[in-house]
Amino acid sequence: MYMKVKRLIDSVLSLIGLIVLSPVFFILILAIKVDSRGPIFFKQKRVGLNKTHFNILKFRTMSIDTPKDTPTHLLANPEQYITKVGKFLRKTSLDELPQIWNIFVGQMSIIGPRPALWNQYDLIAERDKYGANGVPAGLTGWAQINGRDELPIEIKAKLDGEYVENIGLWMDVKCFFGTIISVVKSDGVLEGGTGEKDETEIITDENQ
Repeated sequence: MYMKVKRLIDSVLSLIGLIVLSPVFFILILAIKVDSRGPIFFKQKRVGLNKTHFNILKFRTMSIDTPKDTPTHLLANPEQYITKVGKFLRKTSLDELPQIWNIFVGQMSIIGPRPALWNQYDLIAERDKYGANGVPAGLTGWAQINGRDELPIEIKAKLDGEYVENIGLWMDVKCFFGTIISVVKSDGVLEGGTGEKDETEIITDENQ
């Protein structure tokens, strides 16, 4: 029953978000176009509910010569590809705003496990152990407020599993407000790095 309520909440809030944030979208679109050559939006194949694929939307933060389908932490020198505006967008997580559209059309939820890249087979397999591929992917989630880029794959999947076990309105509210705190503090953002913390630390993933 809660999953139906969750989808209704997603639909209403994402519609409101698209309308209210339209001036912000306009300003960011102008900034991206002035800053560098290339498209405004970045599309990437991700894994959603029940391991189905969809194209996630982000504001483009990297130059057009960046290797495709490669997580930022696997690039030899990610800083050389990130644009000036891109650095600001990543630090503030504003590059994720276009995913409000993914939520509105039902490809994602506001809260849920961050959608893995289609070729992140290790993460997908780990999530299978906890049933985390059986819930809608989210803009943010329990793992995101407990580590972001700092999380090893095994711990990220375990935290996603904890979300599945405790899924409900209270868990989603905790993730929502926890995300706001994490974004303000820029917790866990490590360009070019991952797995810096161990599971003894309360530990979000912008690039994944």
